[in-house]
Amino acid sequence: MLGNGLAAAAKSEHIKDGTDAEFIADVVEQSKTVPVIVDFWATWCGPCKTLGPSIEAAVAKAKGRVKLVKIDVDKNPAYAGQLRVQSIPTVYAFYEGKPVDGFQGALPPSQVDAFVEKIAALAPDPDGGLADALIAAEELLAEGAAADAAETFAAILQEEPAHAAAYGGLIRSYIALGELDQAESILNGAPAEISKAPELDAAHAQLGLARQAAKAGPVSDLQARVTADPMDHAARFDLATALHASGKVEEGVNELLELFRRDREWNDGAAKAQLFTIFDALTAKDPIAINGRRKLSSLIFA
Repeated sequence: MLGNGLAAAAKSEHIKDGTDAEFIADVVEQSKTVPVIVDFWATWCGPCKTLGPSIEAAVAKAKGRVKLVKIDVDKNPAYAGQLRVQSIPTVYAFYEGKPVDGFQGALPPSQVDAFVEKIAALAPDPDGGLADALIAAEELLAEGAAADAAETFAAILQEEPAHAAAYGGLIRSYIALGELDQAESILNGAPAEISKAPELDAAHAQLGLARQAAKAGPVSDLQARVTADPMDHAARFDLATALHASGKVEEGVNELLELFRRDREWNDGAAKAQLFTIFDALTAKDPIAINGRRKLSSLIFA
C-alpha cells in the first residue's frame, strides 16, 4: 500500500488535469522552467483511452524532467480552439513559453516514449557527471576536429559504456570524418538499453542525410534551376539537400518549408518527411530545429 501511495503521489506531482483558466500558469509559465506536454482529449474518444495511459507512463518515467497537462476539450474548448485542434487526441509540447512539437492520434507506446524523452531533453540535464568532457567533445566536433572529438567521446564511453550522448557523438564524429560505413557499424552495435535513445535517433538521421549528401548536385546549378522555374519541386528538394550537405542547414530548411508551402503533397509529402529527418538530426535545443518546427506547424495549421 505504501508503494502504491508513493507512485500515486509521484504521478500527481508531474501529471494534472488542466483547465482553460489555468492554462497560462500550468502550461505557458511552467514551460519556462521545464517542458510541458499537453494532451487534448475527451471522454468519448476511443484513441484517447489508448494514448492516455501510454503518455502518462512515459511522463512518469521521466521523473520530473517533463510535465503533463491533460485538457478535456469538451469542458475546456478555448485553447484547443486557439491551437486549432481539429481531431483528438492531439498532443502539443511547450518549452520556454512556446509550442515546439506535437502529434495527432494514438501512437504506439515506443513512439510515445521516444517523443516524451525528446521533449524532456530540451531542459538542462541535471546530471553533471561527465558533462565537462561531453561539452569539450562537442566543441571539438563543432570546430572541425572530428578525430579529436571521436577520441574524447570514446574516452567517455570507457567510463560509461551506455552514455547515449557520447555514443551519438562518436557516430557523428565518424560521419564528419566521412567514414559512413564505420559510423553505421557503431550505430548498429549500440547497447540495447540506449538503442532507442534520442541521441542515437539523431545520429541515425544524420547518417541518412550524409548518404543523401553524397549524391547532391552543385548548389549553383540547382539554384539556377529553381530561379528559372520556382515550381520545379524536384530541383528545390535537391537544392535543399545540397545546401544541407554544404553546411547551410538553415537555408536548406527554408527551401523545404517553401516547397511544403507550395505543395505539401508533392512526392508523397517528401518535404515534410525530409524536414523531420533534419530536425531529428539536430540537437533538441538547436534554434534551427526549434524555429523550423514552429514554422512547419504554422504551415500545417494555416
